[in-house]
Amino acid sequence: MQPLLHHAASALGWRGIVVPDVAVLGHQVSAVVRVRADVHEWRTANGWPPQADPSWFRSWFEPAAHDQLPMPAVELVGVLVGESTVDRALQSCGTLMTLAPCSVVLPAPQGGQSWPLIELDYYGIGVVAVDEAGTAELLVPPEDRSTEFGPSLFGRWLLEVLYDRVLREVPAHARVNS
Repeated sequence: MQPLLHHAASALGWRGIVVPDVAVLGHQVSAVVRVRADVHEWRTANGWPPQADPSWFRSWFEPAAHDQLPMPAVELVGVLVGESTVDRALQSCGTLMTLAPCSVVLPAPQGGQSWPLIELDYYGIGVVAVDEAGTAELLVPPEDRSTEFGPSLFGRWLLEVLYDRVLREVPAHARVNS
């Protein structure tokens, strides 16, 4: 599945690190992130490792506990959701599109068949079709509607989860080149 995700991210023009299998709002998704090297270096030098524990994160919003908060060290480029049919795509991306562009990765239609994509296009959900050979084709480009919803506590916590995953799973040289 990992190579397919990379092909889908490439078809979308999303440059960054693909973080697979992230549990978000009841869905298993993949995220494409970019490490903000300057912020990562600052956080490392100042003792601000990733804080993926939600209870610790909630304490950031209690002024008595923290008088300074770290900047996010990763930027969420987009969210990839793998689905087998277009019917579940809207449900899968519905809430996630409030955080970043969201694209559903579907199997390529067979023969003369085509996916009914107008509703996904209307809501700004991208569609990438991947065939059995791993060739990815962008059918509908996603829109970034996250600015319509503004920042959220959940979105900021998700950035910490993704930062933690990148540091634990991605070699340092690969992070620099993302």
